[in-house]
Amino acid sequence: MGEALKKWLKMSKELPVREEVGLNLRVAVALLDSRFDKTIEAYGITAVQYNVLRILKGVYPEGHARCDIASRMVERASDITRIIDRLEKQGLVERDRTTEDRRISITRITEKGIEILNKLNKIVEQEHKVHTKNLTDDECKQLSVLLEKLYENEI
Repeated sequence: MGEALKKWLKMSKELPVREEVGLNLRVAVALLDSRFDKTIEAYGITAVQYNVLRILKGVYPEGHARCDIASRMVERASDITRIIDRLEKQGLVERDRTTEDRRISITRITEKGIEILNKLNKIVEQEHKVHTKNLTDDECKQLSVLLEKLYENEI
C-alpha cells in the first residue's frame, strides 16, 4: 500500500491490490470533490449546478430538455427539475415550452449564467492544475486512459 493511503487510513496493513485501487479512488474523489465544492461555494452554486450550466453553455444559444441535460450529467441526478428550478430562481437559466409539445420545456443558460460560468471556469482550470501538480502531462494522459478503462463498460 502506498504511503499516502496508509497515512490517510491510519493503517499499515497491506491490502489486496484491487482493494487498494478502490480505496485510492474513493479518497481521491472525496478530496477533489470537497475542494471543488469549497471553490464554487462562493458563487452560490453546487457542483451539480455547475455541471448543468456547462452543459447548457455548450449548446448556447440553444437549450436542452430536462431529459437531455440529465443524460449528459457527470453525476446522474434524479432531481434535475429541482436543480433547474434553483438555477432559474438565481437567474442563471430560463425555461420555455416548445411549440410542438407543450409538455416539454427547453432550458437555456442566461447571460448572467454565462458570466458566472466564465469566472468559475478560470478558477476550476486553476484547481485542475493544483490537483495534477505532481503529475507530468504524460502521467495525466496515462491516468485518464486508466480511469476510462474503469468505467468504459458501464456506459
